Amino acid sequence: MSVASAGADSGRQIVSPDDAAAVAIASPRRRPPSHVARLVLASFLITFLTSRILVLLIMTRRIHDMYFYMGQTHVHHLNYGIFMLTLVGAYLLFFPRTPAPVWVTLVYGVGLGLTFDEFGMWLHLGGPYWQRASFDAVMIIAAVLGLIATAPAIWKFRPRHWITAGLSVLLIGVFGGLLHDGWSDFANKEIPRLDAIQEAGPQ
Repeated sequence: MSVASAGADSGRQIVSPDDAAAVAIASPRRRPPSHVARLVLASFLITFLTSRILVLLIMTRRIHDMYFYMGQTHVHHLNYGIFMLTLVGAYLLFFPRTPAPVWVTLVYGVGLGLTFDEFGMWLHLGGPYWQRASFDAVMIIAAVLGLIATAPAIWKFRPRHWITAGLSVLLIGVFGGLLHDGWSDFANKEIPRLDAIQEAGPQ
């Protein structure tokens, strides 16, 4: 008998070590909120920066047009993010699990990155696309600060932490270089190159 009464007066139960181990196996350890936030922020930041870099490279025709078209309609990657967020929401509603699988957390972060990458289209379907430069900066800074706030102490970093940090720094550097190149003509009071890129790039 694994559970015995500790006494008629107390009514407490003593659980044997075997039962305690079984309960621990049946109840998976819940990941702390900081760990979940770190996964979401890392996947969001990397996706956001990668999307911005690819758009700049496509618009400057440095790489082939990778946009997806349905007939003559350009399907913006905002839609991919919406579908990902919908998938995550449906999964958590119909197949609730605690803790949620890691892939759900990562897909959620990627979906946020793709959706917020085209935040300007939430309100305006037209207009100057490049007015969003300041929004990009705010989103990147906020994500970086969030990662710093939720990251473990640097002496506790594991290889995956160093890889994430290195990749983030690399992508921020590439994106910053592309933006600097695009605004260099504007600083010289010539035609803003980003506007020219918008006109010349795939629509």
